[in-house]
Amino acid sequence: MSTERTVAIGSGATHLGGEDMVLNIGPQHPATHGVLRLRLTLDGEQISEVEPIIGYMHRGAEKLFEVRDYRQIIVLANRHDWLSAFANELGVVLAVERMTGIEPPVRAVWARMLLAELNRVLNHLMFVGSYPIELGAITPIFYAFRERETLQAVMEEVSGGRMHYMFNRVGGLKEDLPLGWLDRVRQAIADVRRGAREIERLIRDNEIFHARTKGIGVLSRQDAAAYGVSGPIARASGLDFDLRRDEPYLAYDELDVPVVTRTEGDCLARFECLADQIYTSLDLADACADRLSQLPPGPINVRTPKILKAPAGDTYAWTENPLGVNGYYLVSRGEKTPWRMKLRSASFNNVQAIPELMRGALLADMIAILGSMFFVVGDIDK
Repeated sequence: MSTERTVAIGSGATHLGGEDMVLNIGPQHPATHGVLRLRLTLDGEQISEVEPIIGYMHRGAEKLFEVRDYRQIIVLANRHDWLSAFANELGVVLAVERMTGIEPPVRAVWARMLLAELNRVLNHLMFVGSYPIELGAITPIFYAFRERETLQAVMEEVSGGRMHYMFNRVGGLKEDLPLGWLDRVRQAIADVRRGAREIERLIRDNEIFHARTKGIGVLSRQDAAAYGVSGPIARASGLDFDLRRDEPYLAYDELDVPVVTRTEGDCLARFECLADQIYTSLDLADACADRLSQLPPGPINVRTPKILKAPAGDTYAWTENPLGVNGYYLVSRGEKTPWRMKLRSASFNNVQAIPELMRGALLADMIAILGSMFFVVGDIDK
């Protein structure tokens, strides 16, 4: 049986168009920031539906926690968000210390805060430099990497690592700070503060940057809260929450922690929150360095048993990581390995809100919106 179809020409065509197009972005695509897949449904040039498809990079870190002892699991947590390695280590050791009742020395507490804030700046500089590339501006990334190298030098000097530091230990830090290191840190902070202003001058008031980001990809405060979005992305939507101020850990309660917020919730607001957070973290790092220089000499860690076992029970520790709230739910049965370690990563929750931002947007704005979510795929898939 044959079917005859008459195809008209011009705007009066009755059998052409009318069907939505399904477009796959990724999983291996420069716009997806890693192995993430977006399944877009398009009505012409407008995005009508988005489905983020994750799991292409899943490595089973939570399961691996169960067959590593409490010293070995630090290396696993170190890697899921490779831009926030020190902060990831910190959350794990805080959970184990809470479980075992181990109290790190005061010098270790302040050194951890200093290194965590430097790690936060390193993370933000990467995104501040790379986000403009997606909008056609390549120059800022070179400035951002210059400032990153300045901080990497002092981080490498103290820990021996450039990316995966492995400097935290249950009970403190691996070893003491090098002689004269605090002075070099203060100089690095001053240099980065000046360099960050140069990056801002390239981007902040650029009219093309504003045209591509202002009013684009708006995430409401209600949606941010409903999806469990946290960090700079949530604060850009007016969700004024920061664990360092609201549920302080380490010694953050002894510092004044300014929280950078915006209310617009668009791509520009998310970028500005991230950029302004750099200055806040540099100020906090300065304050930590000053406090460390005032502390008397003393240990940087405590001696722990060769075989470290946590008593039976459970605990939850959470930290304000560079990309948002990370949570660590530790369950122990009194053995040298965790019975369960559930990891709540910031990027996992943050990407769930992508459909709310992209629905109704133009395809041309897709990359600008996706890039403004500032996620790491390893942090999603764990």
